[in-house]
Amino acid sequence: METIRSLIREYSVWISIPKISITDIIEIIILAFLIYNVVKWVKNTRAWTLVKGLVVIMVFWLVAVFFDLNVVIWIIKNTINVGIIAIVIIFQPEFRKALEQLGQKNLVKSFITFDDNKDRNEKFSDHTLNEIVRATFELARTKTGALIVMEEETPLNDFESTGIFIDSLISSELLINIFEHNTPLHDGAVILRGNRIAAATCYLPLSDNMQLSKDLGTRHRAGIGISEVSDSLTIIVSEETGKVSIAKGGKLIRNVDGDYLRAKLLDIQHKSVEPKKLKLWKGRIKNEREVD
Repeated sequence: METIRSLIREYSVWISIPKISITDIIEIIILAFLIYNVVKWVKNTRAWTLVKGLVVIMVFWLVAVFFDLNVVIWIIKNTINVGIIAIVIIFQPEFRKALEQLGQKNLVKSFITFDDNKDRNEKFSDHTLNEIVRATFELARTKTGALIVMEEETPLNDFESTGIFIDSLISSELLINIFEHNTPLHDGAVILRGNRIAAATCYLPLSDNMQLSKDLGTRHRAGIGISEVSDSLTIIVSEETGKVSIAKGGKLIRNVDGDYLRAKLLDIQHKSVEPKKLKLWKGRIKNEREVD
C-alpha cells in the first residue's frame, strides 16, 4: 500500500501544473501567432512541397538510424548544411514576398507618423473618383477588358518602368480610350498615382496562389499578383463577362457594383485624413466591410 501511495505522489508531482506568469502567457500568444502564420504561409506557397520533401528525408533518416545504416546517416549529416543554403536560394521569391507582406502590416506606422504633410492631403479628388467609376462601368458595359492599378503607400515605380510613361490627368474618356481594342496602349495595366495616370501597358506579376479559381484568366491573376506585393487596389474588368472585380491584399472580390467600388475608393481616398489626438499617435477607424 505504501508503494502505491509513493507512486501516486511521484506521478502527481510529474503532472502538476507549473506556475504561469503574465510573461509566459504573452510568450505563448506570440509563439502561437507566429506558428499559425508560418504554417498558413507554407500551405499557400511552394514551400508546402518543400515541407513534404523534408518529411520524406526525415523518414529515411529514422529508418537509417533504426537499422544502423551508417553510410546513409553520413550522407544526410554532410548534406544538411548545403541543403539549407539551397533552400534559401530556391525559395528566395517566397521569402521576399513574406517579408514584403510583413512590411505592409504598418505596425510601426500606426503609432508614429513620419510624414505629417502627406496625411493632410487626400490621395485623389472626388472628380477623379467619379471619373474612375464612370470609366470602369463604361468599359464593363462594352465588355472591354481593363486592368487599373491605384497606387497607395507602396511605390510602383518598378512596374511603371515596364510600360509607357503618360503622366496625364485622369479622365474617363482617356481611360476608355486606352483600353479600346486595337489601340497601342490597350494591352497591359494602367497605373494611377493620385489624380494622374502614371503609365500604361505595364506588366504585372502573376499570382502563384494555387487556391485561385481555375476559370480566372491572366488579367485577374495579374491584378491579384500586384495586390500581393503591394498595398495597391486593382480594378479588373473581364473581357468575357463584363463583370468588375477588385483585388486588394491578395484577395479578389468579384462582381462588384458601382456603389461598392465607390465605397472602396472612398476608403483609400480618406485613409489618411482621420483626426489625430496626439502628434505621435494616429487613430484608425475600422469601417471596412468584410467580404469573403
